[in-house]
Amino acid sequence: MVVSPKIAPSMLSSDFANLAAEAKRMVDLGADWLHMDIMVTLKSEIFNSYFTLYSRLYNSLCYSGRHFVPNLTIGAPVIESLRKHTSAYLDCHLMVTNPMDYVEQMGKAGASGFTFHVEVAKENWQELVRKVKSAGMRPGVALKPGTPVEEVYPLVEGATPVEMVLVMTVEPGFGGQKFMPNMMDKVRALRQKYPTLDIEVDGGLGPSTIEAAAEAGANCIVAGSSVFGAPEPGKVISLLRTSVEKAQPTA
Repeated sequence: MVVSPKIAPSMLSSDFANLAAEAKRMVDLGADWLHMDIMVTLKSEIFNSYFTLYSRLYNSLCYSGRHFVPNLTIGAPVIESLRKHTSAYLDCHLMVTNPMDYVEQMGKAGASGFTFHVEVAKENWQELVRKVKSAGMRPGVALKPGTPVEEVYPLVEGATPVEMVLVMTVEPGFGGQKFMPNMMDKVRALRQKYPTLDIEVDGGLGPSTIEAAAEAGANCIVAGSSVFGAPEPGKVISLLRTSVEKAQPTA
């Protein structure tokens, strides 16, 4: 296969009171990665809509003006604690306006992948990627539905390139949204241009949408409620993997 399937249950949908046990359960059921959503100090003009989703997790949410307080959800301390209980690849998606400030602490905490948003790193992405690699993490870049896919091309083709592109397949911020099939045009463009690139999709992925994503060329699949809410999560993970395997061309 040109690229291998990587199934990443989103730990945001897990039981936070039993995070270590949930991580072990997912790995035992066949997960390749554990997807960790990191959200700290977000400006409203970029990710303000996350307030609705994340306020459900913390009754003590403190919101003031245009900024959220640091460490609103899973942050470096949680990554560090979870790392003591698992050797799994921790696929960290940082929804922050200043990702440079979190490279060192995420690296020390034990993050495996560090995916930042292109929307907030247009001016310093080269330095950011170098720092991520120096900290022992694998760099990735994410883009929201409204961001043209062309904006990530320089990051994939740079002297020190990112190693994964995350295409958001829902508008960040609201749980239960439907998968946006028109985002598959971005995935197709990326796969045609970069045959060996890891391409991740996140949002609304499950048994009813995986074929569209896999056929477009996605090989890294983030799935939250479709896995954790299933009577048999292992079967869903297996189905996601099989769909990617069938869709990927052989080398």
